[in-house]
This record gives sequence, C-alpha cells and structure tokens, in this order.
Amino acid sequence: MPKWAAVRAWISAHRWMLLVAAVALLADRASKVWALSVLPGQPVELAKYFWLSYVENTGAAFGMFQNANALLVGVMLAVIGYIIFSWKDLARQGRCSEWGAVLILAGALGNLYDRVTLGFVVDFLDLRVWPVFNVADSLITVGAVLLGISLLTQRREHEKI
Repeated sequence: MPKWAAVRAWISAHRWMLLVAAVALLADRASKVWALSVLPGQPVELAKYFWLSYVENTGAAFGMFQNANALLVGVMLAVIGYIIFSWKDLARQGRCSEWGAVLILAGALGNLYDRVTLGFVVDFLDLRVWPVFNVADSLITVGAVLLGISLLTQRREHEKI
C-alpha cells in the first residue's frame, strides 16, 4: 500500500505536467484525425509560406530511414522507456529538463500511436522551406530544446564551481 501512496503523491505533485502532456497528446491525435479525414488530396495554402499538405511519413525526420517502421517503433519505445525510468534524474535537473521530458514523451507517444496503428506517421504542417511535420514533431523539438537549455545551464553552473 505505501507504494500506491507514493504514486498518488507523485501524480499530485506533477498534475500540471501530466495535464499538459495529456492535452498535448490529445491535440496531436485530434489534428491527425482531422488531417486524415480532410486533407488527403491537394495541399491547402493558408499563407504564402504555410500550407497544409497531407503526407504519410514512413521514415524519420528529414526523410531518413524510409520504410523502417519497426526500427523507428523500437527507437520510440526506447526513448519513452528512458524518459519514464529516468524521470527522477530529469526532475532533479530542474523544471526546464522536466518540462522538456514531458513534451518529448507526449510527442513520442503521439507518433508511436500512428506508427503502430497506421504503419506511418501523419504529417501535414508544411512551411515549404522545411520537411512537412506534425504537432508531435513540434512537441519533441520544443522538448529537446528545453533539455538542451537545461544541459547548458547545468554546465555553466558546474564550471562556476
């Protein structure tokens, strides 16, 4: 029973991060369901450099590892597992690191869901100067930037010592 008390305490202490992760994951899923139902066909121009273009991505970022879905599922499971099992260490590094991990986790879960259920990731946000991406990709990118900032600030603090 004490273990459940610790879990409840952790959830209570991290409820805002869990809520953000859940909302981010739901936003990713909703946007992809919308893209699947509305966008297949011709791209839609919203502004000069912002289009909605439906893409079934069987690879990773920048077109790498096309048709390597099983490998990419494994990588995503490893990333998700790392974040879950190293949560305490990430949290000790500060809020920036913790929020970065939350965003990466939500994005990885969103893209993993696509890979497992569809066999590809639904991408649809098109800036015309960058590969087409989705909400989950944005979450992963922002999370990685936050983790990078956390690492840089820790290094500076360590160098001062």
